[in-house]
Amino acid sequence: MDQKSDERTQSQSHRCQLLDLPWEDVLVTHVFCYLPLRHLVSLQCVSKSFRSLIQVYLANCRKFDPAQTGPHIPKEAFCSMLRHNQVLHHLCVTNCSEWITDKELLPVIGQNQHLLHVDMRGCVHLSRHALVAVSLSCPRLQHLSLAHCEWVDSLALRSLADHCSDLRSLDVTACRQLKDEAVCYVAGKCPALRSLSVAVNANITDTAVEEVAKKCRELERLDLTGCLRVRNEAIRTLAEYCPKLQSLKVNHCHNVTESSLGILRRRNVEIDVEPPLQRALVLLQDVVGFAPFINLQI
Repeated sequence: MDQKSDERTQSQSHRCQLLDLPWEDVLVTHVFCYLPLRHLVSLQCVSKSFRSLIQVYLANCRKFDPAQTGPHIPKEAFCSMLRHNQVLHHLCVTNCSEWITDKELLPVIGQNQHLLHVDMRGCVHLSRHALVAVSLSCPRLQHLSLAHCEWVDSLALRSLADHCSDLRSLDVTACRQLKDEAVCYVAGKCPALRSLSVAVNANITDTAVEEVAKKCRELERLDLTGCLRVRNEAIRTLAEYCPKLQSLKVNHCHNVTESSLGILRRRNVEIDVEPPLQRALVLLQDVVGFAPFINLQI
């Protein structure tokens, strides 16, 4: 009886616990990366050891998106979670848009010089200094979203173009301080651009679109939604110089018609505006309900 008890005790003493596994080489790298951030944050409440483990994970994680913790993340939690991280590749602060300012963001940007993807959509309380900080600290940046950040101005965007020439995608939707000159400068400095949105900006004209077309031959997606001054000439230039174009958005571009869009349709480019005949049929169907039965050969 005593022998069996000793064997049981030895077996229990040799049983491996989660915290016995190598933290950085196994748990952080191969386990925690598959768990939602909100679960990891909750795990800190289990014990001091788990809290220390999660701090190691947060200091070594490559991707941080506060949306994974829930609809809102407190300012103090954000600052605490990223205080020691210097290896981020992907940072999204859209879920912090109600409160985040330069004071909270700039230290994170300054200590993470390997960032490849930064998403600041809708962060209205930031300033141009945030964009300049990204430009100076993140020379390898490839993807940047600044949609609805009306504080973005031409000088800050020029700084981005000067220091981040490997940029692949840029979203400056509703950044209404920007004009043709700034977009043309970016096109000249960042020829590897594959995705660009200058939507909801009445300052953008054919000049900017044609410069983008001529300088960014790898362009695959372009969003011109609501660019009221863009005309057919710019779309024809786009068709001529951008053979890899896959998607074009021109909704509410009232000066862009089928005479230019048809060229791209024949290349199977996805366009968010239906051909005139299709639009007429949809409208007729909504009104009288029998458009599908119309003989188009009449």
